[in-house]
Amino acid sequence: MKPMAHLGVGIGWRPEIADAVERLPGLDWAEVVAENICPGHLPEALLRLRERGVRLVPHGVSLGLGGADRPDPAKLAALGERAVALGAPLVTEHIAFVRSSSPALEAGHLLPVPRTRDALDVLCENVRIAQDALPVPLALENIAALFSWPGEELTEGQFLTELVERTGVRLLIDVANLHTNRVNRGEDPLAVLDAIPLEALAYVHVAGGVERGGIWHDTHAHPVPPAVLDLLAALRSRVDPPGVLLERDDDFPPEPELAAELAAVRAVVTAGPRLPADPGPAAGARDRHAAPDEATRTRVGLGQAALLSALVAGTPVPEGFDRMRIRVQSLALAAKRADVVARLAPELPGILGGAGPYRTAFLSYAKGRPMTAGYRRDALDFAEHLLIQDLPADQAARRRLTAWWRERAGARPPGRVVRWARALVGRAA
Repeated sequence: MKPMAHLGVGIGWRPEIADAVERLPGLDWAEVVAENICPGHLPEALLRLRERGVRLVPHGVSLGLGGADRPDPAKLAALGERAVALGAPLVTEHIAFVRSSSPALEAGHLLPVPRTRDALDVLCENVRIAQDALPVPLALENIAALFSWPGEELTEGQFLTELVERTGVRLLIDVANLHTNRVNRGEDPLAVLDAIPLEALAYVHVAGGVERGGIWHDTHAHPVPPAVLDLLAALRSRVDPPGVLLERDDDFPPEPELAAELAAVRAVVTAGPRLPADPGPAAGARDRHAAPDEATRTRVGLGQAALLSALVAGTPVPEGFDRMRIRVQSLALAAKRADVVARLAPELPGILGGAGPYRTAFLSYAKGRPMTAGYRRDALDFAEHLLIQDLPADQAARRRLTAWWRERAGARPPGRVVRWARALVGRAA
């Protein structure tokens, strides 16, 4: 496999820290959440980074290549457009599923795929479809998980190795996710590093999290712990990573703390002699296995739909899953929905009387109404749900919410007859 171009040490670019990122000393590159930018209207801060030679890489979160359905051509085209707009040397995504089509449900989060032969066959074909559609090479990230699937047939190392051998895809190894899975699923991160083809490494993610009640939450909102830096050092002892990137998505620290965290990552990466690159197998490996038949996709889809329905729609937890872990994941997904909708529609907490009343109302709404079409639609559906119930009780607030909904939905809010009919349907259900 042809060695990756050297990226160096970088940081995840977020609008909230755009000014701080521009001032970081010695920044080599930055990663951008692909869905958060528009190719024709890149933020000025990103354009300035690109002009001074900082490489930019789009990082997708919504393809769901581990899902039972084939990749959405429109989503693939959008990811490719962002790679071209940024002048990126590659694009990255996740080994995860994020939705089901029957029933139509959205997790709004990256969920683990079962490490089974069926799921691997589906993933490999989806990766090949994506590779053929994208204008630059693709790398895939291992994800963090709160729970395991029952009946898995492969270890993490075996799963990732076969994926690379069958598709030639690159790997984005997140050492923070390896730590998360050590705490939550009892998996040995060093065994994963020893098993996977490190010659396929595109780059590395480093991030922080927090442990609560024996569960590690991969928050990207806390400092990088020593255990994660130790795993970065362990990986560095095995291979010279082409790039290492610090992720921070929330609760951003003061600029000096951010710079110090990046410096700590750089110190680990640059410690010791540079290791010789292992060229590994020839590039362009392609899967000689037959493409999965529709029965295989159906089996994978049924399992994923049953799990996702339990997580977001309150249906029974499928046999073999840890019910406590599924409940924790379900609560985390609802909380994330509330947080993301509040960021996308910051007017809603204000209309509803503050963060507390907003959160209470949203979590009550989310219990019986799973997300089906993304967070922006979720915000509109939440507002409509309140209006149907003649909420909020304060008439002035209700008028403000009606105006907010009408401006964004481009329609009249539901009238009293419609509200009465929908309420009856809801009670009957």
